[in-house]
Amino acid sequence: MSNHQDDLDCKDGACAVDFTKESEVKETFTFNKEHLIPAIGLLFLLIGIGFDFYDVLFFKAPIPLIWFGIIYLFVGGPIVLKALKLITKGDIYNEFVLMSVATIGAFLIGSYAEGIAVMLFYVVGELFQEAAVNRAKRSIEALLKVQVEEVTVIENGKAIIKHPKEVKIGEIIQAKAGQKIALDGELFSDKAVLNTAALTGESKPDSKQKGDVVLAGMINLNTLIQVKTTSLYADTKLSKILKLVQEAVGKKAKTQLLISRLAKIYTPIVFWLAIALVIIPYFFLGADYVFQTWFQRALIFLVISCPCALVISIPLGYFGGIGAGSKNGILFKGSNFLDLMTKVDTVVMDKTGTLTKGVFEVQKVVTNNFDTDLLVQLTATLEENSTHPIAEAIVKYAQKSNIKNSKSKIKKVEEISGHGIKGTVGDYEVLAGNIKLMEKFDIAYDKNLKSNTETIVIIAVNGKYAGYITIADTIKEDAKKAITALHDIKKVTQIVMLSGDKQAVVDKVAKELGIDKAIGGLLPEDKITEVEKLKAQGKTIAFIGDGINDAPVITLSDVGLAMGGLGSDAAIETADVIIQTDQPSKIATAIKIGNATNKIIWQNIALALGVKILVLILGAMGMATMWEAVIADVGVALLAILNAVRIQRMRF
Repeated sequence: MSNHQDDLDCKDGACAVDFTKESEVKETFTFNKEHLIPAIGLLFLLIGIGFDFYDVLFFKAPIPLIWFGIIYLFVGGPIVLKALKLITKGDIYNEFVLMSVATIGAFLIGSYAEGIAVMLFYVVGELFQEAAVNRAKRSIEALLKVQVEEVTVIENGKAIIKHPKEVKIGEIIQAKAGQKIALDGELFSDKAVLNTAALTGESKPDSKQKGDVVLAGMINLNTLIQVKTTSLYADTKLSKILKLVQEAVGKKAKTQLLISRLAKIYTPIVFWLAIALVIIPYFFLGADYVFQTWFQRALIFLVISCPCALVISIPLGYFGGIGAGSKNGILFKGSNFLDLMTKVDTVVMDKTGTLTKGVFEVQKVVTNNFDTDLLVQLTATLEENSTHPIAEAIVKYAQKSNIKNSKSKIKKVEEISGHGIKGTVGDYEVLAGNIKLMEKFDIAYDKNLKSNTETIVIIAVNGKYAGYITIADTIKEDAKKAITALHDIKKVTQIVMLSGDKQAVVDKVAKELGIDKAIGGLLPEDKITEVEKLKAQGKTIAFIGDGINDAPVITLSDVGLAMGGLGSDAAIETADVIIQTDQPSKIATAIKIGNATNKIIWQNIALALGVKILVLILGAMGMATMWEAVIADVGVALLAILNAVRIQRMRF
């Protein structure tokens, strides 16, 4: 059953991503011409068996051969033709040749009904497999519809219709109520209410204000809005997600690769064993040797030995796991990562944007013999050059407070990784960052700030401590649930949080959530060091982050996970697993899906090998008929396929 095996590849839409009601597809069965031939074949096969069983007068030789022969041509003809094509290419050891030899051989010894039954059930198995593949394909097809083919661009006050590929960065596009936004950008209108489910899986409408980030695929829910584009069509978050989806099964799991290699060795072995089963008994039985008996046993042996269940159910099992992940807002970039998730014993995570919302707001401004408005003005002017969420919070605070910046007076700006930012604003030399920044430049500051549990930005002006700004970030709603769920997984023995924030803040979050170990005050390279220490202890690590600074650690870990809804492109591109919903609770879900997939894979392997070995022995001993062979081959394959599909209906 491998003629659909190539479909198990995301380039054909095999990897489903289904995060929203927008992309839900109704599961309906449609009877088409592909089902017509096996249905008619089954009907006439049963009629023929009935004629033969009741010894109907006209159903005498050569009528049965003609009757069953015509059915065989319709049902098995395409399989035989494919076998012949493969033989001409030098590919002899494949299931099509095995099935053709076995069923034609059945006709030669007069087992017409059995020969057709083998082919018929084989074709039905193919349809089951195709249905399983198509079921998951529909999700990606629905997601592709999220992309917009037309966009309204405002040029010189006029509305012009273009394809999104033609729109440049900085142009103004508009979307009516109910329309999808075509490109990433900033909201140009005063406010908007958007459905972000296609990207984040969150069905709750998201309110946006002027200047807020909006992404392609979001749906405008109320009035006409305008968006200033910040990316080209090919660089939108949605386009990158779709590209990742299309490449998702490029990396195959070790189990899948092992079974594929074994099948190539296994097939020629059983082929020659079947020939030996016909020839060798002749030398031991002498005059008692009956060619037809041993030939029939060899044919039964061939039918039983066909590796359909293994070759198909294993990749289909991983395929089902990827589909289950996508239904839960999780994108596995390869089936091998499903396997790796089962081995994770240590979960390491970033704080900001992963466990917290990463949406900061200024709480208070404290000065040290310095004008408050001027301190905010200088800091906001400097921070406009940073994309850090804390910097953005200070800039927004200045805008809301109607404090004008001094942007025109900026001379130079330098961002110091893990410390803060330094620059010249007019006549002022300004430093804004953490305690390490102050210590780096030997600035005398209030030592009480070391025990402050809040997130603070300390500011120095012209070499003197000028004050600080406190910033608040909120913990995500399901963060506590995420940690609890991870603790409930037996394999996971430790949960670690790494953060660049100061230790007091990190400890506070860790205590509230129940995290085993929390380390703060880390630079990006320090996070790498901490992960390397854990790996040196033999730990299998899953690291979860969302920022550009998390990309190196994501790459280093055994399984790298990224918050994909609004995470940085660098984190998404380097991650092995992407959590589209930005919910930390999905980390546990990803591990559970990996465990469930692995369990189903090994169930299928045990089922296929166990039944086949048993019936192969019985067949060689003459204790199994062609009907047992049919059940052992196609029946087991069907059960394995149904078992593999089952994972997509599980709740995690």
